[in-house]
Amino acid sequence: MERVIQTEIVGGLGVITLNRPRALNALSLEMVRELTVVLRGWSTHPAVHAVLLRGAPRPAEGGKHPVTHFCAGGDIRFMHDAALAGDAAVEDFFTEEYSLDHLIHSYPKPTIAWMEGVTMGGGMGLAQGGDLRVATESLRMAMPETRIGLFPDVGGGYFLSRCVGSVGEYLGMVGPHLHVTDALTLGFADVHARSDAWPSMLAELGARPAHGSDELMGRCRAHLDLHGLTQLPEATVTVHLEAINRHFSQHTLQDIWASLLADDSEWAAQVRQQMAGHSPLMMGVTLEQIRRGRSMPLADVFRMERTMVRHCFQLRPGAASETVEGVRALVVDKDHQPRWNPSTVEAVTPAMIEAFFEAVWPPHAHPLRDLHDPL
Repeated sequence: MERVIQTEIVGGLGVITLNRPRALNALSLEMVRELTVVLRGWSTHPAVHAVLLRGAPRPAEGGKHPVTHFCAGGDIRFMHDAALAGDAAVEDFFTEEYSLDHLIHSYPKPTIAWMEGVTMGGGMGLAQGGDLRVATESLRMAMPETRIGLFPDVGGGYFLSRCVGSVGEYLGMVGPHLHVTDALTLGFADVHARSDAWPSMLAELGARPAHGSDELMGRCRAHLDLHGLTQLPEATVTVHLEAINRHFSQHTLQDIWASLLADDSEWAAQVRQQMAGHSPLMMGVTLEQIRRGRSMPLADVFRMERTMVRHCFQLRPGAASETVEGVRALVVDKDHQPRWNPSTVEAVTPAMIEAFFEAVWPPHAHPLRDLHDPL
């Protein structure tokens, strides 16, 4: 069997390739563990001046060209099955995934995220801690967790809440797809480049290795500048910034929904249609998560989200879990008819939302107690 990640060091650049292409490089527990081992080892490796994360291309099938996706998120089928079986591995997955994401945010060497194709959920968790986030022409970015009865975790409470205005609330609750221009405009990407810039950048480093991280990153940026996209698509989010701020700055989930209902624009109708398929409860939880996260340091956000995800599987265990039901409808039975509880926005109460933030562990026993942000 092929390894779930592949590694090589080229001209001072440590390259990690996520290697589950048929699963759109979704993160398994094995991948999370191997990524953690490699990153910790390379943090002091003298031959590694910077680290780049990328996804393996999906093999060409039926005469089609191979397609590359960075990472579609976590392995939600595994989460579903583990939760139903009472398997504690689902707890390990989130503890170790969040620790990995925090490691990338605080890594002592520069990190580069090569964002192609689907970059969602857990893929955003890997990418948003990067020092250089490269958006390519095929990028499809989102935090769509409320669609499966979850919330935008992996540090979403941190990076979404730092968006301008109320965009973070909108992105987290609605989960729209963003492309390269949106990613750049909203601060989720630093540069744009053509997908074919990747092999030539690696070949250049291989032919003339860099001496130190500053030189390596400078040369990478220069190469990407020469291979940028000649034309960027029109932005799809910031053109609606006034409406997003007007609606998603409202106090409660019900206030946001009522505000959208009073808006007769085509955009508002599309947003309502998207929200109609999502878990009402988890949209309310997400709203609270992002507003709490706005004033919290990164490590505290990860600890908050670890508590929240524990409640996702334990407040209502097994098949009663909103997350288990969401994954069932989308991935397992594929009927796309989730039975949300409660089923309407109006029925979500403050007490239901608050339950997801109640402490599970005392601070000294929290699974992520050892996370510390750099000063």
